[in-house]
Amino acid sequence: MSLAYLEKLNDRQRAAVEHGVGAAGLPGPLLIIAGAGSGKTNTLAHRVAHLIMNGADPRRILLMTFSRRAASEMGRRVERICRQVLGDKAAVMTDALAWAGTFHGIGARLLRIHADQIGLAEDFTIHDREDSADLINLVRHELGFSKTESRFPTKGTCLSIYSRVVNSETSIAEVLKAHYPWVAGWEEELKQLFAAYVEAKQVQNVLDYDDLLLYWAQMASEPDLAGEIAGRFDHVLVDEYQDTNRLQAAILVALKPGGHGLTVVGDDAQSIYSFRAATVRNILDFPAAFSPPAHVVTLDRNYRSTQPILAAANAVIGEARERFTKNLWSDRESEERPALVTVRDEADQARYIVGQVLENRERGIGLKQQAVLFRSSNHSSSLEVELTRSNIPFVKFGGLKFLDSAHVKDMLAVLRFAQNPRDRVAGFRLLQLLPGIGPQTAGRILDTIAADPEPLVALAEIPAPPKSGADWPGFLDLLLGLRKAGPGWPNEISAARTWYEPHLDRIHEDAETRKADLLQLEQIAAGYANRERFLTELTLDPPDATSDQAGVPLLDEDYLILSTIHSAKGQEWRSVFMLNVIDGCIPSDLGVGTTAEIEEERRLLYVGMTRARDSLTLVTPQRFFTYGQNAQGDRHVYASRTRFIPAAMLGLFEAKSWPIVPTTAGERSTRPIRVDVGARMRAMWK
Repeated sequence: MSLAYLEKLNDRQRAAVEHGVGAAGLPGPLLIIAGAGSGKTNTLAHRVAHLIMNGADPRRILLMTFSRRAASEMGRRVERICRQVLGDKAAVMTDALAWAGTFHGIGARLLRIHADQIGLAEDFTIHDREDSADLINLVRHELGFSKTESRFPTKGTCLSIYSRVVNSETSIAEVLKAHYPWVAGWEEELKQLFAAYVEAKQVQNVLDYDDLLLYWAQMASEPDLAGEIAGRFDHVLVDEYQDTNRLQAAILVALKPGGHGLTVVGDDAQSIYSFRAATVRNILDFPAAFSPPAHVVTLDRNYRSTQPILAAANAVIGEARERFTKNLWSDRESEERPALVTVRDEADQARYIVGQVLENRERGIGLKQQAVLFRSSNHSSSLEVELTRSNIPFVKFGGLKFLDSAHVKDMLAVLRFAQNPRDRVAGFRLLQLLPGIGPQTAGRILDTIAADPEPLVALAEIPAPPKSGADWPGFLDLLLGLRKAGPGWPNEISAARTWYEPHLDRIHEDAETRKADLLQLEQIAAGYANRERFLTELTLDPPDATSDQAGVPLLDEDYLILSTIHSAKGQEWRSVFMLNVIDGCIPSDLGVGTTAEIEEERRLLYVGMTRARDSLTLVTPQRFFTYGQNAQGDRHVYASRTRFIPAAMLGLFEAKSWPIVPTTAGERSTRPIRVDVGARMRAMWK
């Protein structure tokens, strides 16, 4: 067989692709440490293709990524690589690569398959985070915790605590001590709440996001079930392993106890999701988890950034306390060092960036090729005002998501309640769309039908609520038709939209804008085989909302990217600006409680810096406004450059101050402009 498809790989990439393939038995455990911009996705796709070319059955390959889109892209790449050798037969082979998806998506599929063996009904529905918070709030209220004299934690805090306990596999006492010390006094009540929450989910036949992993891990603890699931797969490959939590690591060990056939890819320097209970320890400890230890291949050639950008990024991450040693390098030489720009305050920061963005545009760097990154979403407020004032369109990532929009959640509630009439959160939301039905009436209706084996039949038999008028019969007809899947998929969602739009017009003033989202939802639905797959996968991997595209009148118009660093991971732009590169922002005042938190803040800066291809600018305002992060509340404070760029590193940057003020002919000063106009105005009247 020709190996021409491997010739474009560099030596390290090829070593990772070929490790253990072709030898007797399954290859031993492999860890690929893939630095930023080092061709990680390409390397993993080539390894999957190389396994298939060497006789691996694609139906027995499990490939897990952190988004459904990434899994789809991986599949397309694998097919392109295989096509070079197999021609038209490649499509048949790669179509059989059916077990590619996210951890949660794969978990949901396995739970459907084994539902009857683990006490689940096959038509269970999956709650997103907001629905889960609503359910935990209902339970919280039923237990009387919303009426306590001392303020009980909010529904969002309760769900976060529950989720961290599940995903980190630690006790509630440890989680409260480390992450929620102000809640420690409620430990016993929280245990009671979480027990009741679990019972409510089971009664209503719903799972939350964390259950998809927890149930999978529980199945893996049963020898017979564990053997049946593990026996499906010869090869297990995992992308972005640095973003896994302890529960996900436990699942992998259960699938491949000795590590044979297991490949994980990631970069410890880009582990930035501890708030989701991800732990960098998974990747740092991976080699020693097996005997003999896993083989490690490091990819350190960067194909994205110029060498001066990489030199600065290497220096920042080089100060990390513990890491896999690597220094990214590139053959993209440049005379331009990253800029470290000092400005007076956030207003000047915004004006400076707007000027630079427009200057870049004049030099041929489109707005979409530029990005402004920040640690927290509220850091961009001043910039958004200045961009609007300057008529520069922008899209902001890291804000409201598609499924968080009220009108989209309403539509999904219709489908979820038809799919699973025991889903109290969906039913509660749906009933209140009808005129004359409020929370108390909705609650009484759901209580009435809860004990019936056929809740929708019971719903049809109760008297119509007095104020629901002519809307009640149409509502019942819709639900009963959807329950029987009468219209067929995807016509079911069209029927739901037709029913919902008059209510949308009544409830929302901007109904026409929201209807565009519903049409987009319908188009998305057409790409799924049935309602169950649509509801599951949309919940686990939602798209962004069209209405999030602030200031963009047309989707194909050029626009600037604004993004939190967390949302920017995996992306790249020709020119990158980073806001507020100062202590208090990077690292955040809220992220310096422990050494581990400080180290993650360092990695955040590194991730932001390595998004830049040609130009990188770090901006350090001398004064910035804090939003309740200090005991004194919201206030302006004086700031200093981030501790992650000490004086010894300054030679790797081009230091600037702005604004630059002309003085005498041929000279320019970096002295900040300070004019007391108010004093002059007062003097006019003396």
